[in-house]
Amino acid sequence: MNLRTLMQVGPTKANELFAKLAETSDGAVKTREKLFAELKGELELHTSLEEQHLFPVLRRNAETKELVADAVRDNRELRAKLAELDALPKNDPAFPEQLKELQKTFRQHARDDKRELLPAVQRALSEEQVQGVAEKMEAGLAEAEQAKQDEAEERRAKARQEREEAEFLARQAELRVEQAAAAERGQKMVEALPREAAQQIAAAARKPVDATAEVARQATRLVTGSANQRPPAPASAPTFAEMFLWPWMGAVQGLQQTGGSGATRGVSGMEEVIPLGEEVLEVTKRTENRGTVRVHRYVVETPVEKQVTLQSERVVVERRKPVEDKATGEILTEVTVEVVETAEVPVINKRARLREEIVVRTEHTQYVETVRDTVRHDEVDIQQPGKTRSGHQLRQVTVER
Repeated sequence: MNLRTLMQVGPTKANELFAKLAETSDGAVKTREKLFAELKGELELHTSLEEQHLFPVLRRNAETKELVADAVRDNRELRAKLAELDALPKNDPAFPEQLKELQKTFRQHARDDKRELLPAVQRALSEEQVQGVAEKMEAGLAEAEQAKQDEAEERRAKARQEREEAEFLARQAELRVEQAAAAERGQKMVEALPREAAQQIAAAARKPVDATAEVARQATRLVTGSANQRPPAPASAPTFAEMFLWPWMGAVQGLQQTGGSGATRGVSGMEEVIPLGEEVLEVTKRTENRGTVRVHRYVVETPVEKQVTLQSERVVVERRKPVEDKATGEILTEVTVEVVETAEVPVINKRARLREEIVVRTEHTQYVETVRDTVRHDEVDIQQPGKTRSGHQLRQVTVER
């Protein structure tokens, strides 16, 4: 790659970045920062390669020594404007104007290099010197490109490491949540285990008592039937039924005192209570989603037209005969008269104004709604010899007792 080509590599990339930056808006701050960083790197690389490899050779030549001083001054001016633009916020309204100034300065710098510096280098330096400068600049470009690739790879590796660390932390958090849930389930199982064991033990303990009560009831019926067929015994001597049932009476009476509602009346004459229940209708409230009202604002372009009165001035040149032939000014000399023609052109400006407002709100309305359902309640039928009463007569039956 020759020296001329190398000197044009930087300006070509810089002009592309200038064009991309000019197309960005004030809201695209991240894009501007990224493009400006690339532009800054290209401009600094271009000037540093000139100062490191080209200017030292040109300073040793009398013909190009003054050109080097001018080029160094141009580079200093370019760096100063680049530093001002770098310190300016990328969404500042003055950013586009200062970017244009920087682009103008760089274009003049590139134009001077192409029209003055390169021809002087070709005249003052030998072909071997030019080739040596070109090789050094090409090596500098390759080194800078490798540094960019290394930096990009380092950024990718760092981003990959941060992503892996974030995934690891998220997984650790999930594992901690799962462990906490498992511990909570285990605690609930441990707490529920004694209750289940106690229920099983109580059920096992009730089985012999239930069997004993059943045997006692059968024996009572058997002995009672036999006693009805025999003559009454003396009051002072215990009956056979009392002797037979004496070991079981305590267990039977205890079961009747603590047992359920399914026990029947025995010889002890104890009372049984049958609870009667009913359902009560309770109505609560909950909020349901009945739909979503969405109001979307969008922009509609409508063609409009407006008439405006314009004026224009046109220069009219005409020849005429003078009123008298006496000269009143200079004649026989060259005179140039310039008259500017003007014309008004329409300038379109747009101003945003408030046309109307859309108000979105919610309104609360109260209304009464009748809720219908069925409820249940307990009733009883009482069957006695010669009497039948329904549940509606329960209170009267209780009074009679």
